[in-house]
Amino acid sequence: MDAVVSYEVTGPVAVITLDRPEQGNAMTFELCTQVFDALERADDDEEVGAVVLTGAGRNFCVGADLSEGFHHAGRPSRRFSEFVERFGAFGDVPRDAGGVITLRLAAMRTPVIAAINGAAVGGGASMVLPCDIRLVGGSTRIGFVFGRRGMPTESGSSWFLPRVVGITRAAEWVLTGRLVPAEELYAGGLATRIVPDDALLDEALALAGEIARNTSRVATATSRQLLWGMLSAPGPWEAHRHESRAVHEFAAAADVAEGVASFLEKRVPDYSMRVPRDYPSYIPAWPDPAQ
Repeated sequence: MDAVVSYEVTGPVAVITLDRPEQGNAMTFELCTQVFDALERADDDEEVGAVVLTGAGRNFCVGADLSEGFHHAGRPSRRFSEFVERFGAFGDVPRDAGGVITLRLAAMRTPVIAAINGAAVGGGASMVLPCDIRLVGGSTRIGFVFGRRGMPTESGSSWFLPRVVGITRAAEWVLTGRLVPAEELYAGGLATRIVPDDALLDEALALAGEIARNTSRVATATSRQLLWGMLSAPGPWEAHRHESRAVHEFAAAADVAEGVASFLEKRVPDYSMRVPRDYPSYIPAWPDPAQ
């Protein structure tokens, strides 16, 4: 299998790069599989405190590679069969390849920052939704263009997008299928900030480093899972129940002692607890596949 996703660790930050620049990093079953594996690798590495997800070349991801077709409809291939064999199906319906990626991103304990360069459309647009922080360049355009290709929403975007930007804005972006410019992405809450195109990756790396070097890995992982997971909770009492146990258990943990000491001593903290080693088992896994 050719490498179409690169993985590099610098200090406490892992950078996952979609690496098919000549094809606009278009999604294939091979690319989706390698993104999944890279996310698994980062999430299992105790020394990785944050992840940056970006695209090589001009664009982040231009969506599905049309040379493969949509799910190889009418012309199954070995790669399609291998993907289904690995990731499963709903009865006789194979899982949407983009959804495999977005659900793995959602399940991350390690924070993920998307550095969205150029165009991100279709599955490429959906891919950034479960990321925790999204930076865009001035020339970035994101398009949920499904209807313009005769397709409905996919990759879990019908769940993620309204929760990120609200149902009214999500409906407009999906129903028109138009390319949304950086300023509107920022105003709508999808983009955390707009930075110059040539500074996009550096800004993302700096932000990832700030998270990885200054916060407790275990506390941050727990907060990330609770923030996303409680979006589906019936009410705040569910959050209160899980947070009460976390506060009770964490109070005696080494990272809390270090956090307090470093604050009082006016120094950078040196947290010793690690994910996944010290991650609390009582925090509910999200997304819950049993739902």
